[in-house]
Formats: sequence, structure tokens, C-alpha cells
Amino acid sequence: MLFMKIHTPSPTFRRRSGFTLLEMVIVLGIIAMILGGAIYSMNKIGGSAKLSQVESDFKSFESALAMYKLNGGSYPTTQQGLKALVDKPSSTPVPRRWIQVMKKLPPDPWGADYGYRFPGKKQASDFEMISKGPDGIENTPDDLSSQDD
Repeated sequence: MLFMKIHTPSPTFRRRSGFTLLEMVIVLGIIAMILGGAIYSMNKIGGSAKLSQVESDFKSFESALAMYKLNGGSYPTTQQGLKALVDKPSSTPVPRRWIQVMKKLPPDPWGADYGYRFPGKKQASDFEMISKGPDGIENTPDDLSSQDD
């Protein structure tokens, strides 16, 4: 008769399969820290993206106002405002030839309406676009103007 020796692993050399709860908690903690840092960085990027959006909107309004002036003979007055690009103004000066230049006026990145002034504060011969900035209050240091350099 042949005897077979059955080999049973000793308790000290037992193989581990899977991860322990502690290892999983550590890995999840590291992932959470990385995601937290990424989200924090994205908030900073978002702020500069909003500033870029304002500059882009200023350029779009500049083109629309140039078309308005070409057709109407002059820029809208401060009282007529940007609404003159969407609806024909009824107050003087009424443009000679009016066409709808924009379908609607976009808000600034913080949800407020853009301001408009003609003549502008710094350059009286040109219009001025204004965004109240992140605080939404006019005449504060975070305001943005199309006449700023």
C-alpha cells in the first residue's frame, strides 16, 4: 500500500487573498485627498474662466454695437442701453435703420446683466461695457470694464 502524504500549509505560511479593511480604508482616503485637491484647483480655474468669458462677451457686444452703429448712425445711448440690440428703441435718437442684432442679451458669468454706458467714463468717444463682477455690486474694486487695459 502506498501512503500519500497530504501536505497542509502551516498557519504561518498561509496565503492572503484580497485586501484587509484597513488597506481599503487607506486607499480610499488617498483617493479622497487627491479628488479634494483636484476640486480645489478647479475652483481657481473656474474663476479665471469667468474672467475670460467676460472678455469674450465684451468682444461680442463690441461687434454687435459696431453693426448697430453702422445701421443706426450712432451707438445706443446709456438710457437705451443694450436692449437696443434686441428691441428697436423708441426714445431719441431713434436709429435710421434698425435691425435686430442679437436675439437676447446674455448675463455675465455671475448671473447679472451687463451694464452699458455711452459715452464711457474713461473714453468719452466710445461706449463702455460693465460687469459688476463676482460680488454683484456696482462701483466696487472687482468690477470689470471694457475700457480697462
